[in-house]
Amino acid sequence: MRAKIAVAAGVLLLAGCRELPRYFAGDTTIARAGGKDLRLGDVRSVVPQGLSGDDSAAFMKVYIDRWVLKQLKLQEAETLFSSSAGDIDKMVEEYRQALLIRQLDQHYVDRSIDTVFTADEIAAYYNAHKADFKLDRTIVKGRIVRFGEGYRQAAKLKTLMGARSEAQQQDFRDICEKNDFTVDDFRDQWIDFPEFLSYLPTLRSQSYDSVLATAAVQEMRDSHAHYYFQIDAVLREGEPIPLERLRGTIRRILFNQRKRRDHPRARGGALRPGRGDGRGEDFRRRETEERRIKIKR
Repeated sequence: MRAKIAVAAGVLLLAGCRELPRYFAGDTTIARAGGKDLRLGDVRSVVPQGLSGDDSAAFMKVYIDRWVLKQLKLQEAETLFSSSAGDIDKMVEEYRQALLIRQLDQHYVDRSIDTVFTADEIAAYYNAHKADFKLDRTIVKGRIVRFGEGYRQAAKLKTLMGARSEAQQQDFRDICEKNDFTVDDFRDQWIDFPEFLSYLPTLRSQSYDSVLATAAVQEMRDSHAHYYFQIDAVLREGEPIPLERLRGTIRRILFNQRKRRDHPRARGGALRPGRGDGRGEDFRRRETEERRIKIKR
């Protein structure tokens, strides 16, 4: 009951706020369950950027409800299984060690993969299998600048942002640096469209596909700031994933193909346990250990 009362109070506090920054004016306890407190300071990092009003209140309510349910379940589990706490700790430690070992092995594999395959080999595989790599969401390249509402040269800033000459782009960068404007630049990398929107004062319940139709500088406002943004490139769901997002994946595919091709079994000369130089037995042990790790995961 105490947990429900605390959650209700927290939700009322949030619902009464209209702008996100007000939520974090203090470090009030907004929920209590299982002997644990959830404070506003604990949830600053989980609130997506750009939410305000009803959307942010709804997000916080869902987050609090899930946190309370988790704490109550943990409390009940600790009570029911207190006698086997030692076994659980041992399993957790074994799992942690297995993950560390796998991460170390992957580190050395990734480091070797970077030098094993050339850019031409990666591009050739990509071009031959492009139809297998399809986007499941829209991605974009672009840039966002945020500045205060009182800035008097906003029109000039917008013109410079959309200019093509390097001299004007340098003027744009100089102005932003001089006035300490926030610039989020994604022109050299693809970013998920929803993530791009999270840097703008947008609502999750609203569609913003219309902003994808132009490469011109566009603008948005909230009660605190003015935003200029420009989307330079768009790839939509169903289009091929760009190569720059797949290089690591393709390296692993090529590496695994080569590993299978070079394996003794693939050459028709499988080593049997207990024979030859013992490598067959060693391989069998490693294979069994890898399966056991996968099952634990």
